[in-house]
Amino acid sequence: MNWWNSISQLFTYDPNRPLIFTDGAFLVLFTAFVAVYVLLWKRDVFRSVYIILFGFLFYYLASGGFLFLLLATISLDYLFSVLIQNAKSNAIRKTWLITGISFSLSFLLYFKYRNFFLHSVSDITGQGFQLEHLILPIGISFYTFQSISYLVDVYNRRVSVPEFSDYLLYMTFFPHLVAGPIVRARDFLPQLKSTPVINRAHLNEGLFLITKGFVKKAVVADLVSQYSDAVFSAPGSFSGYEHAFSTLCYTMQIYCDFSGYTDMAIGIALLLGYRLCLNFDSPYKSTSITEFWRRWHISLSSWLRDYIYIPMGGNRKGFIAQLCFLVLTMLIGGFWHGADWKFVFWGVAHGLLLVIHKLWKKLVPNTPSNMIFTLMGWVITFCCVALLWVPFRALSFNDALLVYGSFLHYADPAVLIEVFWKNMELCIVFLVAAILILLPFNWKVFLRDMHYRTPLVVKFLVLAIAIQLSIQLTDTEVQPFIYFQF
Repeated sequence: MNWWNSISQLFTYDPNRPLIFTDGAFLVLFTAFVAVYVLLWKRDVFRSVYIILFGFLFYYLASGGFLFLLLATISLDYLFSVLIQNAKSNAIRKTWLITGISFSLSFLLYFKYRNFFLHSVSDITGQGFQLEHLILPIGISFYTFQSISYLVDVYNRRVSVPEFSDYLLYMTFFPHLVAGPIVRARDFLPQLKSTPVINRAHLNEGLFLITKGFVKKAVVADLVSQYSDAVFSAPGSFSGYEHAFSTLCYTMQIYCDFSGYTDMAIGIALLLGYRLCLNFDSPYKSTSITEFWRRWHISLSSWLRDYIYIPMGGNRKGFIAQLCFLVLTMLIGGFWHGADWKFVFWGVAHGLLLVIHKLWKKLVPNTPSNMIFTLMGWVITFCCVALLWVPFRALSFNDALLVYGSFLHYADPAVLIEVFWKNMELCIVFLVAAILILLPFNWKVFLRDMHYRTPLVVKFLVLAIAIQLSIQLTDTEVQPFIYFQF
């Protein structure tokens, strides 16, 4: 009966190993899903129900009983959207909008921020509070922002309330369900009005993105994480060179981990005939912090712009107000990432960098666009971004200060050589990944087109080699995606 046990484990939630794209269990389940999907692809009702049911299974295997919380959120948000659309006056519509947003945020505030607020109040007042150990439902930050954008768009009449089944599919579509990208209703719902198109171009693009995403996550991110995790777990035990290299490793890790996930999510959606929004656009090639935020986690940065920054006033209330709105928006963005003051610092610091860039553009409107200034802009931007990943990754703000302090202490250059020789395999992977990330756009297009032209069997062979490489280079235990915790 070992085979039965193996099958039953595929459908059993394990809190120590939530289902993720790079897990073998997902590969088995998704292969079985696709085998049936090709039979239902052109049957609209059956296809929608099938995708919804698989979304339920996927979220259950990723987050267990929190599936019921997700379904409650979806059901009540849909009800609020109906009430908003059918309200007879703007005052009533606004009341239902505020009620709906408050309802969605209540779960996020309870599970993610309750202990943070109680701990902060305790520090200020000296009065102790009972802090519960709360398990954060996977994906709650993403689907909460997604439901809020839907309610606001219904209120602003950018979208009409769809059939409940369409809204359910939109919210539970498994490629984006647990870690984004944050999909707008007005981008996804129109795709449900017709049979999805699946052609050779979609299959080529989808398989390329899945392979690229898997290599980013399971090969590069999981390998460099072994070094950054070791150093950040004991910051007082390492030299400045080691901290500098671990900071670079984490800079590489968080990009490859998160962009790798979204590459796979977009690729999987394409195999099913649906298109999700671009979420990363070579952010480490940015030559200003403003450009970085136009390229990094695009679905979040555009969400913050459209639903926080612009409603606050954007650039409509004067230059000084605009700068304040930028900092406040980034503070919210930082707090969205985690219930800790280090994330608040990270967000505010990015907001201040955006303010500095705005001031620079105002004081020097005609900045030279030659190669020297472009290179200077890239170096400054990359250094600022990398240095601000330190508090983002550190276990505490004090640990982040230890890391920053280590950069100021003299270290024997021989240590740098020793770091390289002791981690040669990691350094080689790091350098190759850095070169590929920074390749000019037309070179990346050339590599993508080469993959498109290869026979299907070769595409799967490349993916199989990537899987084997990930097993050889990294720990056998599957590493969760970083943004699962957000």
